[in-house]
Amino acid sequence: MTLTAAGPAVQGHEKVRRGRAETGSTTRTLISDADLDRGRNRLLYRIVLVAMAVLFAAIFIFPLYWMVTGAMKTPQELAEPVPTLLPQSWHPETFATAWSRLDIGRFMLNTAFYTTGIWLFTVVVDVAAAYALSRLRPIFSRVILALILASLMLPADALLVPKYLAVVDVPLLGINLVDTPWALWLPAAANAFNIYVLKRFFDRIPQELLDAASIDGAGRLRLLWHVVLPLSRPVLAVVSIFAIVGGWKDFLWPLLVLRDPEAQTVSVALSRLAFTGYVPQNEMFAALAIASIPMIVIFMIFQKGILSGLSAGALKG
Repeated sequence: MTLTAAGPAVQGHEKVRRGRAETGSTTRTLISDADLDRGRNRLLYRIVLVAMAVLFAAIFIFPLYWMVTGAMKTPQELAEPVPTLLPQSWHPETFATAWSRLDIGRFMLNTAFYTTGIWLFTVVVDVAAAYALSRLRPIFSRVILALILASLMLPADALLVPKYLAVVDVPLLGINLVDTPWALWLPAAANAFNIYVLKRFFDRIPQELLDAASIDGAGRLRLLWHVVLPLSRPVLAVVSIFAIVGGWKDFLWPLLVLRDPEAQTVSVALSRLAFTGYVPQNEMFAALAIASIPMIVIFMIFQKGILSGLSAGALKG
């Protein structure tokens, strides 16, 4: 009798266990479903989660909100000791005034020109370097990769002086690149992080695909152009976005190598105009808001591609 009674009980436990496995209750999380089902834990969990999401969103969005609303205030209101969250009187025409008075369009065109060159040189140089280290594997390739990655351990400010000396007097050529686009394009092309990301992705491309293309008569460059690059679109998108955003928002390096006011980027030009003291604060807020629009739009469009490209794993044939 004991055995027959235990049989259905054991079967019942097995059914419950199978049901939990099918419903996905075995997924490991920070707080288990059993703890959430106790009392008001689930309600408290949701309240804390929403509160943290709102807090982090406010931390990142509030500076943008303050910049936009500050552009719509009068200079007198901005100078008041007690700041106001909402403008006492709205002045959206400040954006048009700042656009025409500060000549933002020309500086944004300069920035777009420099950023386009940075993007092209970054993709070409970093793809070539990563492909050579991943597939061609020259002599001392591991040592070269180690030296490239070691540069990531150095602070960016520590590299400013060597980069500036190299730009002022290019080794072996003796050319001065200051006040030329090459002073921005060439240093930006050597990006250790992009080379590492690209090499990691190239390493995961199945060797069988490259061997099959080689049997059909494809050379090294043809393998890169027709096989490797089409498969590497996700990581190329990530590298491109990083290069574009980095080139657009860079301030310190363009400040050092672009001395001509007519050829400066928008960030350097606005900084120079702000220190002159002749630009009202509301117009400066409006100029900063206008200058930030292109990068915000690019991020909103390609935000999913950034994570998908960085997390792209091995390819399946």
